[in-house]
Amino acid sequence: MTYCAATMTDAGIVFASDSRTNAGIDNVSTFKKMRVFESPGERVIVTLCSGNLAVTQATLNQLDQNLRRTDGTPSIMNAPTMFDVAYMVGEALRQVRERDAPFLLQNNVDSSANFIIGGQIAGEAPRLFLVYSEGNFIEAMTETPYFQIGEVKYGKPILDRVIKSDTDMDDAIKCVLVSFDSTMKSNLSVGMPIDLLCYDRDSFCVNKTRRFDERDSYMSNLREQWGEGLRQVFLKLPDFEWE
Repeated sequence: MTYCAATMTDAGIVFASDSRTNAGIDNVSTFKKMRVFESPGERVIVTLCSGNLAVTQATLNQLDQNLRRTDGTPSIMNAPTMFDVAYMVGEALRQVRERDAPFLLQNNVDSSANFIIGGQIAGEAPRLFLVYSEGNFIEAMTETPYFQIGEVKYGKPILDRVIKSDTDMDDAIKCVLVSFDSTMKSNLSVGMPIDLLCYDRDSFCVNKTRRFDERDSYMSNLREQWGEGLRQVFLKLPDFEWE
């Protein structure tokens, strides 16, 4: 399984992804699920993915093939808007699944996959999209300023309570990392390393990235303080009184 999340606020976008693709007693695999496409000063596009690894890799490879063409083929690096980028990712995902899904189904292998696509292209504000397995997509709005894919249920409550359009970047980072810690605490199929990228609005460059592993002191401290804080708040709750 996997867990990826992205939050969009007035200050910018925070992206994060775990690296676990398969979990079992003796079978744990690690693959990076974050991909960055950047043209400094003009555009920054970040993709997060979950689902069938072969399908997501084939989709990204198809996008790469379009980048290398010299015949004017549309690509995510010449797309005029982030909407067009999300459309291209959805089209590539649909084509890969139409080609591979029947063969995967013969062995009862799930071909579903999802993408979070976010970033900014010069001339428009930062935008964030969730692309479904079928290739269609939705965009984050003020009322729904974040997206999750993969094992979403354990990290959702903290995002629901904290992330708003006016949340500052530092608080958004802490919130996203707490959502990952909560997910890893309750589900062994999500695990480190965690890749974090913070995109500042109108910067058109990537200069804030971090990878957290099991030995990372910040994550250890965050885990301890969050757990202790929850226990202290719980102890302060009023006792239930029987009528």
